[in-house]
Amino acid sequence: MTLPGSFTRLLRPATAVLLAGVAIMLWFSPPPDGLPPQVMHAAALVVFTIGCWATVLLAEHLVALTFFLLAMVLGVGTAPVIFSGFASPAFWLVFGGLIIGAAVDRTGLGRRMANRVVGRFTGGYLSVLAGVVTVCLALGFVMPSTMGRLVLLLPIVLAFAEQLGYGPESRGRTGLVLATGFGSYLGPVAILPANVPNNVLIGAAQNFHDIQIRYFDYLLVHFPVLGLLKSVVVVGVIWLLYRDSPTRIGDGEGPQAAEIPDYWSTDEKRLALLLGAALVLWATDSIHHVSPAWISLGAGLICLMPGVGLVPPQAFRDKVPINPLIYVAGILGVGALVAQSGMGEGLSQWVIGVFDLDPARPAHNFFVLSGLSMLLGTVSTMPGVPAILTPIAGDLAAASGLSIEAVLMTFVIGFSTVFFPYQVPPLIVLLQLGNIPARAAIATALGTAFVTVVVLLPLDYVWWRIIGLLPAG
Repeated sequence: MTLPGSFTRLLRPATAVLLAGVAIMLWFSPPPDGLPPQVMHAAALVVFTIGCWATVLLAEHLVALTFFLLAMVLGVGTAPVIFSGFASPAFWLVFGGLIIGAAVDRTGLGRRMANRVVGRFTGGYLSVLAGVVTVCLALGFVMPSTMGRLVLLLPIVLAFAEQLGYGPESRGRTGLVLATGFGSYLGPVAILPANVPNNVLIGAAQNFHDIQIRYFDYLLVHFPVLGLLKSVVVVGVIWLLYRDSPTRIGDGEGPQAAEIPDYWSTDEKRLALLLGAALVLWATDSIHHVSPAWISLGAGLICLMPGVGLVPPQAFRDKVPINPLIYVAGILGVGALVAQSGMGEGLSQWVIGVFDLDPARPAHNFFVLSGLSMLLGTVSTMPGVPAILTPIAGDLAAASGLSIEAVLMTFVIGFSTVFFPYQVPPLIVLLQLGNIPARAAIATALGTAFVTVVVLLPLDYVWWRIIGLLPAG
């Protein structure tokens, strides 16, 4: 169903007026008992900012810049608080990841990986889907950007779909495109530097609780269920919804094989060695205690060095966007304002009172906190989940009796559970680039979310008990 053009033109300004009206109402509302007056000013700005991100009223970086401007002009917060995201390790983790992503794209290493792996899965539609999602998950280890993985993989997958005989509006093509988008986000959530929400969690945990989240520890907690099993769920759900027999069988060499030479270039070999070293350093951060952010920045800096030449100056200007950096700094600034203004204290009191956290019921607390983060994800973009909840993680840990590390990890379950495409901005881009109807993405999101809540969430609880993250009870 297509909305009338006049309705579409009115929707954006109407949304802006509604958000502005809610913000003004909050601004002039009296604060709850025991909280300072400025908490409502902070709440007004936070609701307006998160609302703009959630409704895609403006591009993410423009919303962040608007937040910075309004916060300073209206005196809602101090500059060290509002701009604290630029000093966060998460900012530099993303910066390094963008440079690495540019190197993977420029050298052709990413295309080589994608072609070789996807081309091995040609037995049937289920096998092809498994190949696409496997590539998405594998690239999560070497390309720390959902958008980067999506943009790299989509042309390859579209060419592969055509090679298999799937037409522009066929079910098979729709499923392969959706596998690229959901596979690029959902499984890699379990890999620490792979997505923006993960990076926001790293920065917020360090800023508010002086906790450095380790790469290997994070992988151990999340990869078995949210990485591997979630990827299997993505394949299964899309196969059930969009299975379609190919009219032609691929030759096993993958799409665009002729465009990629058999020999590895010098740049590809250099980058492969660099990525291998970075992965080793990330995986052993519990031994050397160097943050994943500085490993990412160091790898990115090596890519930029004149003697290495993996990302020359012109490629740096053309292929390393500043937009994601401003977005990350903005979302971290929102979290800092939530904590500094007293809004976090009010939010934690409300959560503890409404959801009845009890140290004697760790299982109850686990499911409540996971559900809370899922619910918050439906009214904000996914990076908003760790940005808003991490400042109050200490209060939630004290009320629930769980460790603060366990509380932080429940937020990952929340931002890895997608109910609607708008929650993950790269999925909106996917719909446009792949010419996919929104209803197809919604069906996939709801299907994977249902299996997550019914099957994967209980399995996560059992796994956390096994590794000692949750107490018995």
